[in-house]
Amino acid sequence: MIVAGPCSAETPQQVIDTATHLHEMGIGVLRAGLWKPRTHPGSFEGVGTQGLSWLGEAKRATGMLIATEVALPTHVKACIQAGVDVLWIGARTTANPFAVQAIAEALKGNEHITVMVKNPISPDIELWIGALQRIYNAGITHIAAVHRGFVSISDSLYRNAPMWQMPIELKRRFPKLPLLIDPSHITGKSDMVAVVAQQALDMGFDGLMIEVHPCPEKALSDNQQQLTIAAMAALVGNLTTRNNNAESEQLSIMRRLIDQCDDEILTTISRRMHVVRQIGELKQKAGMQVVQQGRFNEILAQRKAQAQSLQLHETFVESLMKLIHEEAVTQQITKI
Repeated sequence: MIVAGPCSAETPQQVIDTATHLHEMGIGVLRAGLWKPRTHPGSFEGVGTQGLSWLGEAKRATGMLIATEVALPTHVKACIQAGVDVLWIGARTTANPFAVQAIAEALKGNEHITVMVKNPISPDIELWIGALQRIYNAGITHIAAVHRGFVSISDSLYRNAPMWQMPIELKRRFPKLPLLIDPSHITGKSDMVAVVAQQALDMGFDGLMIEVHPCPEKALSDNQQQLTIAAMAALVGNLTTRNNNAESEQLSIMRRLIDQCDDEILTTISRRMHVVRQIGELKQKAGMQVVQQGRFNEILAQRKAQAQSLQLHETFVESLMKLIHEEAVTQQITKI
């Protein structure tokens, strides 16, 4: 499934031109924002309800389904009256349960419509799941989740950090829930969109949501992340999907080896924690503090230095050691 179109509907001609080109590529859903939640007042906040007629014209001309973002019950009602097929709830709205519930109430009685829920701006999977549940409880059964990345205070290549463990965990809990990737918002850079889109498909995502504009440099919002028509055509032509049902005997063997490695990892951690508890007893007898930050800094530096030779990312090793240290402190406190 591919949902594509401009970040914002700007003019009737822009919408119909984009829709025509996307339809020729075989894309079935046209997206365009009409109400744009901008950080600062005075920024372009969308054309509003007048854009609904532009989307409707594109639908009649191409046969494509049309999709737009909603943040208020009034948006929902206007879209339903205009025959919009797909609504999505943006990251900032998903973060507010009151707003999601108000949207859910406005959706009641419109079981035919499809609703996509983007992840909240913070990496909180329960908040994401809660929003999906509110929409489902309103009687909507055509629901999808959209991964658009998370705000991070760390320096990153991405506009919004992918934090792949979040969508993977969502898919583990709800394997039948369609999961789309929004590489435009994750990357914030048009030249990275295709790479992240393919990575997501390789991980089993069900579809893509991509921003496309006839002339991105003149776009009124998010111009750096929108693809040109030609770039979108190239992306579609180069995508590779994986056959998850084709499992060879060799793959089965390798998965059994993975299971064995996981058993060994847990056994080793258990042995480590046994030693940790003994150290906790010695610290108690000596009247020492449980947390010895200097010692942990030494361990962390040693393990990070090993990362490259072990073909592991340094950031992964650092995160892993911090988790183990946190559990070690808990084990010592509990023992004491």
